[in-house]
Amino acid sequence: MAKGARRPKSSFRGKLDLFYEADFSLARSRRSELHTLREVSLRQTHSRLREDMHALQQAAYCTALLEQSTETETPIPNIHALFKALLGEVTRGAPEPRTVLAFEAKLLVELGQQPDMDDAKLSPGSRQIYARLETEDWPALTRLKLSYGQEIELRQFLHGFLIYHIGKIPKGRGEAV
Repeated sequence: MAKGARRPKSSFRGKLDLFYEADFSLARSRRSELHTLREVSLRQTHSRLREDMHALQQAAYCTALLEQSTETETPIPNIHALFKALLGEVTRGAPEPRTVLAFEAKLLVELGQQPDMDDAKLSPGSRQIYARLETEDWPALTRLKLSYGQEIELRQFLHGFLIYHIGKIPKGRGEAV
């Protein structure tokens, strides 16, 4: 809870928005999960998300996926770093389906739920691409070109895999990919 944040002279003014990266100081509530915000030090605004609807859809879907697949208030530094890298990638260039597919693959690795590619029903080319989605860094993935068939095959494969392991896919995947 950011008391007084909407006042004209608030110290929080312009520092709180979706996908803003900031350092927070807060007073924890003993009775609820609603804590009181004391200070905000803004680091990054990711301004492109306010200009590009598809980039916003990708960030929103990946946020929903994280929320569904992780426990509330559990610090997981590797997953935080993965999401931070995703936001950087989404705001750097044109949003591509491979960005979301790579995020899903990398998240599954971090959660220890990655598929056994020996049992996967994928074409050899799609297997190679999936292995790269899991392991390569974001700059290397920007050079990765998927054919339309590979994109569809990987999208369907990950869709089924996520449903099996997470239970359901958050809304917005279709628009994000």
